Amino acid sequence: MPTRSRLPPLPTVTRLASVTVVRHGESEANVRYRRAVETGDLSVPEGRSEDTPLTGRGEEQAAALGRWLAAVEDGPELVVCSPYARARRTWEIAAGEYGERAAPPVVVEERVRDRENGVFALHSPPAWRAADPQEWARRERSEEWTYRPPGGESLADVALRVRGLLGDLDAVAAGRRVLVVAHDAVALAVAYVLEGLGAPVPDRPQVANASVSRWHNAGGRLVPGVWNSTGHL
Repeated sequence: MPTRSRLPPLPTVTRLASVTVVRHGESEANVRYRRAVETGDLSVPEGRSEDTPLTGRGEEQAAALGRWLAAVEDGPELVVCSPYARARRTWEIAAGEYGERAAPPVVVEERVRDRENGVFALHSPPAWRAADPQEWARRERSEEWTYRPPGGESLADVALRVRGLLGDLDAVAAGRRVLVVAHDAVALAVAYVLEGLGAPVPDRPQVANASVSRWHNAGGRLVPGVWNSTGHL
């Protein structure tokens, strides 16, 4: 039987002028995570992931981001921000860099919250492995895109909510330049959704704190411009 050729991704059609995704500035959780990987620290902090604050360096990154946004000619006209404290603080500092100019309006939207790790929230890899070796082994055997921790989400789940949000934005913000202030999982999900139906599952490259990834409208579809850019920092 002849092999059927596989279609390339069917592009996502949209009326948005552009979508820019920014990861929040460095957070205290980012620092704890790196140190735990380096040292094998098994401690798990109290509290909620949602409340993790920025570090001093993260606040400096947010200010640099704000200065860049305020200076570009085609800056955002609408901001969609994660409800998590580290993202909200990133935008608060960035908006303050607009000076006498009015910063664009912001809406806080649940669908751009970080990926939820369920019962392993705030666990570094060493702490997760020590707490439940069997679940950690299952995670290691699974595909990263589809692995869902108990009570949590897979990256595919994040993409599902992001797909719905982009569709809603197309309806209510047609022709506008949209900035999303969120998390690394959201940046990956946006890239996946905008590539189109049938897009291959992406690898999980590192998305830097306060980095900028951007897509602009060309003939009714959003095409990639820059990815994970940190030149403004």
